[in-house]
Parts: sequence; C-alpha cells; structure tokens
Amino acid sequence: IQPRHPAEIDGSIFCLPDFLFKFLVIGNAGTGKSCLLHQFIEKKFKDDSNHTIGVEFGSKIINVGGKYVKLQIWDTAGQERFRSVTRSYYRGAAGALLVYDITSRETYNALTNWLTDARMLASQNIVIILCGNKKDLDADREVTFLEASRFAQENELMFLETSALTGENVEEAFVQCARKILNKIESGELDPERMGSGIQYGDAALRQLRSPRRAQAQSAQECGC
Repeated sequence: IQPRHPAEIDGSIFCLPDFLFKFLVIGNAGTGKSCLLHQFIEKKFKDDSNHTIGVEFGSKIINVGGKYVKLQIWDTAGQERFRSVTRSYYRGAAGALLVYDITSRETYNALTNWLTDARMLASQNIVIILCGNKKDLDADREVTFLEASRFAQENELMFLETSALTGENVEEAFVQCARKILNKIESGELDPERMGSGIQYGDAALRQLRSPRRAQAQSAQECGC
C-alpha cells in the first residue's frame, strides 16, 4: 500500500488510505476512456492518446466525506479483439465507469453489452456510473442527455456527462461512484472482508494501534517526563 501523496489530498501529511477500491473503465474504443483516466490522475488532457492495447492501470487517493479512498483503476481496451483479455480484469471490481461518446450513436448502442459483461463478470454488487464523454463537442452530439438519463434510470446506474478535454465532471464521476460504495459499506450491503468484493481495508487497524502511542507521547510532553 502506498502512502497518500500531499499533492493529491490538499497538502495532507503522508499516511495510508482507509479503503482501497478496484475500479474499471469500460466502453467502446475511441470514447476517451484513457483520456478520462489521465485527466482524473494528472489533471490534464492527454494529447497523444492512442487506443489502449489490453489493459492500462492508474491509481489515485481521494477524500470522500472524510474517508481517504485509494482507487486502483483498470482502463480496458474497447476493441473486440481484446475482449477475452480485458474480461479477466473484471473479477472483483467494486466500481466502474461505463463510457460512451455523446457524438457517436454506435458507442451508445453498445452500452447494453458492456453492462451485461460488468454485471456477470465483476462483483455482484458492482457500482456503475454511466459517463457520456466528450461533452465539449456538444455541437456534434448524436445522443441526447435525456435519452442517456433514461437508460441510466432503467438500468439503475448513476449518470453524468463528462469532458476529458476540459475536465468537467471527471473527478465527480469517480467520487460519486466511490461515495456510493462507501454508503453500501456503511449500510452493511457491502462487506470489505468478503472475497471478491473489490474492497480492502487500508490503515484503519493501524491507526487504532498508533493512537494510544500518540496519547502517551502527548501525556509525556505535558508532564515534562
């Protein structure tokens, strides 16, 4: 487990996350999945993006309601020839961004197949957010917001339109998905200790062990021992 990086979390000190979540980014080739991941992690647009070959990986720690969550994100190739490879990475995913291109009806029509794969092959309780990417190309839109919103509602998905170019709603997509997973953990619907949940505890136990030492250190300073 890597420590939190100060640049990632408002200049906080180095420490371990509370939870680790396995995430997927899925959808047709050319929808901007790799660019979304790059914008989320680096906070800038990836100009020279080529189609992903197989699977790429990225990670980032985010603050979700006071809990620090490390997202371990697998960006999967969208081409059919890589499907047998990418499907093996679905197992045990806690969350997923299901991405289509708002300027491409073809990528939208493929969503049902991607959704079926995710729910069959990943965690039973996988949390999925539908992302209509390339919002900055609204003039070339082929899929309306209302149409995609209805699809999301019918399939019990969260929904946002995003832009990997401008960064609009990119972080919000990952945060919303992580927040819903945390809510399910708190309600007891998800158990981090269950095999294949896609969730691991971070340093919660370590923090409990360290806290008595900090208390003893503070007492020693106060009494001048």
